Amino acid sequence: MNKEIRIAVIGLGYVGLPLARLFSTRYPTVGFDLNQSRVDQLMRGHDATLEVEDALLQAALESGFTCTTDLEAIRGCNFYVVAVPTPVDRNNNPDLRPLYGASETVGKVIAPGDIVVYESTVYPGVTEEECLPVVEKVSGLKYNIDFFAGYSPERINPGDKEHTVEKIRKVTSGSTPETGTLVDAVYASVIEAGTHLAPTIRVAEAAKVIENSQRDINIAFVNELAKIFNKMGIDTQDVLEAAGTKWNFLPFKPGLVGGHCIGVDPFYLAQAAQRYGYNPEIILAGRRMNDSMGGYVADEVMKLMLKKGIQVLGSELLVLGFTFKENCPDVRNTRVIDIVHTMQSYFVNVTICDPLADPGIALHEYGVELHNTLPARRFDAVILAVAHDAFISLDLSTLTNGKSVVYDVKGVLEKRADGKL
Repeated sequence: MNKEIRIAVIGLGYVGLPLARLFSTRYPTVGFDLNQSRVDQLMRGHDATLEVEDALLQAALESGFTCTTDLEAIRGCNFYVVAVPTPVDRNNNPDLRPLYGASETVGKVIAPGDIVVYESTVYPGVTEEECLPVVEKVSGLKYNIDFFAGYSPERINPGDKEHTVEKIRKVTSGSTPETGTLVDAVYASVIEAGTHLAPTIRVAEAAKVIENSQRDINIAFVNELAKIFNKMGIDTQDVLEAAGTKWNFLPFKPGLVGGHCIGVDPFYLAQAAQRYGYNPEIILAGRRMNDSMGGYVADEVMKLMLKKGIQVLGSELLVLGFTFKENCPDVRNTRVIDIVHTMQSYFVNVTICDPLADPGIALHEYGVELHNTLPARRFDAVILAVAHDAFISLDLSTLTNGKSVVYDVKGVLEKRADGKL
């Protein structure tokens, strides 16, 4: 298998690059991406997403791994892996355009006997009903006659240096039993945690789309509890700590839910259900709850400011963190922007600080100015929106003016003896 398999990974983002780097330890591997600046950066040995350490990437490059925008460079491969984003549009409908584009790319280079495996999160049926017909049309080859397919959903957890790609068990599948066995063997040869061969591609697709939907619903439940306990004057973190003493209590915490997975995947599952005439009440209710949290946080901060006699109009607010999760530079679908927009609607002057996020991307994608270092001044209110390690031990007294409001979205800051932040 080492001598026969030649791998091309289409899409070198948070999912594709770690996987391509891992495959390169066992097989000749080429990474393909349309973004020339991204490819140039990777070929210099640096990954701006911070998912692959520079030392690992540089070692892979020295061993023969290469990244390219040249289609001809992947023509000689026979095992194609598609790892492009699957976002939603402004109406929360699945946007399959990146998948269509990647399928066209594969169709231009795939040869008889080759295999294409999709990793992008989709609803059941997308691989065989949407993607593979594109490969067929462009290549002129017939699916399951001339070429074969598989689906192995990504399980990358951005920013997590413990559960890296090789340490997370991988679900695999194939369009025929023989293909499934081969796909599973290729992944099993590099995934330390092992693999699970699903019986069909549709089963593997469904397994992936429910993983993050389940997390979304659980977080929505805790967010609703936080709203309830807030009205009761009870500290939600104290409640969760007490409840967590039971062996089977699930340790979810309230907060903002964004990113390219948990804040998106439920919409893929919901649309699939609606196609079959079922309206998914719990899934969409969870989405509504979690999408409301940014505005809720902003409203709560405004109320606290008024209670302290702080003039909201023209006040100064510092938002700590802008990425969608802690210790990760990814700002895709960040819900911190909801806090920013809501506070700006009250004519509050908002300053955003995040040591990991790219200011250029924040400006381009969200139209906001972002600082990587803390400003040397004091604020009327501070919101800890993202629990980056750099913020946990921060001396907030250097940022507040004595009566400022400090709002800890993630519940990670230490309290004083009187229970206040």
